[in-house]
Amino acid sequence: MKYISEYRDPHLVERYLAELHRITTRPWTIMEVCGGQTHSLVKNGILQLLPSNITMVHGPGCPVCVTPLHLIDKAVHLALEKGVILCSYGDMLRVPGSKMSLLEAKAKGADVRILYSPLEAVKIAAEHPDREVVFFAVGFETTAPANALSVVHAHRAGVKNYSILASHVLVPPAMEAVLDDEEGIIQGFLAAGHVCTIMGMDEYYPIVEKYKIPIVVTGFAGGLGAGYPHGSGTTRKRRIPARKPIQPGRASERQSRGPQSGRADF
Repeated sequence: MKYISEYRDPHLVERYLAELHRITTRPWTIMEVCGGQTHSLVKNGILQLLPSNITMVHGPGCPVCVTPLHLIDKAVHLALEKGVILCSYGDMLRVPGSKMSLLEAKAKGADVRILYSPLEAVKIAAEHPDREVVFFAVGFETTAPANALSVVHAHRAGVKNYSILASHVLVPPAMEAVLDDEEGIIQGFLAAGHVCTIMGMDEYYPIVEKYKIPIVVTGFAGGLGAGYPHGSGTTRKRRIPARKPIQPGRASERQSRGPQSGRADF
């Protein structure tokens, strides 16, 4: 990965930390939306380095966490009772259903296979024309194109024994659900750059305007420097500004619980 050494330069880390401590003049509760961001924050020790008045809250951006229970049960049923070849990303295997997980179903004899791409499932279906092959298609906007592409590939190749069990969810509605919680304390979001690569940023503007809340689009590779520009070609931290005057509404109620609006100093 280009610029990985710059991201982990200890001198740059010290400079950014000093700047964060200097400009953070009030408490902030910020939610990083993506599980990849959470992993990077924890792995690189960033949570311990941030100013004490910045609180990071782990968000809903993990498909494992948001997949409905009944879809886990359907996947188990297909694998165990219907005899299909059930293909899935590895992180879904240990997620418990109402009775068991896919890993437990595999232990009971179900043909459950861990794959890295849905196109691998199409290949398996082509190699086993006598078996139904189902790919457990979970995830946010980032996985939807590849999952849909696998169906297109299967159709073009004349593979008729391939299908997907779809469980796709969207990031903006999840963010609004968090903000609509009467007990919510979130004052800002770190939105995931790879999601915006797929969907763009237009869906975030209404959230900014409705709730008067800052959203920063950032990557999550590298260390503390991730998301900051170090010359051309790097992952850049980008703020989502409001495109028109913010209309009064529920956001005013949120301001009574803490500093919700105004310039994001961090």
